[in-house]
Amino acid sequence: MEYQEFLDRKDRSMQNQNDVAFSGFDISKKLYDFQRELTLWSLKKERSAIFADCGLGKTFMQLVWADCIADHTGGKVLIITPLAVSFQTVREGEKFGIEVINRRTGIHQGDRIVVTNYERLHYFDTNDFLGVVCDESSILKNFDGETRKSVTEFMRKTPYRLLCTATAAPNDYMELGTASEALGEMGFVDMLSMFFKKIEKTLSRKDEHRGGVYRFRGHSEKAFWRWICSWARAMRKPSDFGFDDGEFRLPPLNVREHIVSARQKSDGMLFDVPAINLHEQRDELRRTINERCELAADLINTHHHPAVAWCHLNDEGHMLERLIPGSVEVEGSDSDEFKEEAFMGFARGDVRVIVSKPTIAGFGLNWQHCAHQTFFPSHSYEQYYQAVRRCWRFGQKRPVTVDVISTEGQANVLANLKRKSDAAEKMFERLVALMRDELRIERNDEYTRQEEVPAWL
Repeated sequence: MEYQEFLDRKDRSMQNQNDVAFSGFDISKKLYDFQRELTLWSLKKERSAIFADCGLGKTFMQLVWADCIADHTGGKVLIITPLAVSFQTVREGEKFGIEVINRRTGIHQGDRIVVTNYERLHYFDTNDFLGVVCDESSILKNFDGETRKSVTEFMRKTPYRLLCTATAAPNDYMELGTASEALGEMGFVDMLSMFFKKIEKTLSRKDEHRGGVYRFRGHSEKAFWRWICSWARAMRKPSDFGFDDGEFRLPPLNVREHIVSARQKSDGMLFDVPAINLHEQRDELRRTINERCELAADLINTHHHPAVAWCHLNDEGHMLERLIPGSVEVEGSDSDEFKEEAFMGFARGDVRVIVSKPTIAGFGLNWQHCAHQTFFPSHSYEQYYQAVRRCWRFGQKRPVTVDVISTEGQANVLANLKRKSDAAEKMFERLVALMRDELRIERNDEYTRQEEVPAWL
């Protein structure tokens, strides 16, 4: 690559004119206006991320993106999804006339757009593809280091890349660095050195794994978010970017908190006190399995509608399956085939109640037919958010009820969860506001360039 070409690719005005061939695709009849703008923007960028909330049509956008890339290049595109989401992608493709093939162990002759799971990526060769999509890309941080590294290496050799997720964890800067590295924008370490300063004190094992705790350098926070805006778009609803929300309005969400008392108190205690450290929290969860599961089962058994019973421990899942008639438990040790069949059965209505963990079924699955969940809280805001959003998402027609079942000693857990929720909401609002400003500038630039574009475009 010549140096001048490199500079041209870095210039935003040149990027907006890059790949004008994509502007010729007539996708307006299939996509909503905001989906069309996001898709065309990502096509022009070549390597980008779309952080759009649950139910805004990320699957359809990435399918149209893959279809355009395949047509434009004549090559193949790979869509990588969480476990059991592949069948949904194939079904969405059939709905809109885009052929997608689900492959488990490599491509076949004549494949054009292929979908597979993250766990099966090692069966595929990056040299076979010109485009790659990571669906629910925020799940990458849940994998071990080797899996994350293999995904990044796979994408690094692919010219066209797209990351899609509902929650980019805007208060988790490390995750954004991982996304940037996968897209080839800036390396994770380079991002830290440019925008952040390390605080020597390590607060947790998670912080230790990341190399410590970081804060923004001086006045670099605004520059950081402007840099994010250069390769990502974030949206909670269409009006965030000036479009009409139309039918994209969420029904009411009814969160009911239930507190149970442990029949078996801690050694030497007459009553429960808040669990402070991790050992005390785990001890309390173990002592209250019966009480929490019995209450969750009672709440679900009061009706005959679909429901999801979320858990974190295998013992919780086993007990919930025994107490809830017609339920199916999906746990980590189950085969991929069993998991997919169980989730498809629930989506079809063949299974009334699914019992599983947010780490297994909390990403990507569309369960708008269900309007009731029970949830045992943890410190993970993302797990709670993703679990609730399996049902409470655009396209849901009924009010959604979430029964949060905790214990007398879990007051700190609930408070921490609420704090994280408020922080993430404020951070996302700021990110969307900055992106609105960037989009306004781009639209003005596009308007001033209209006379320069040939009439046939």
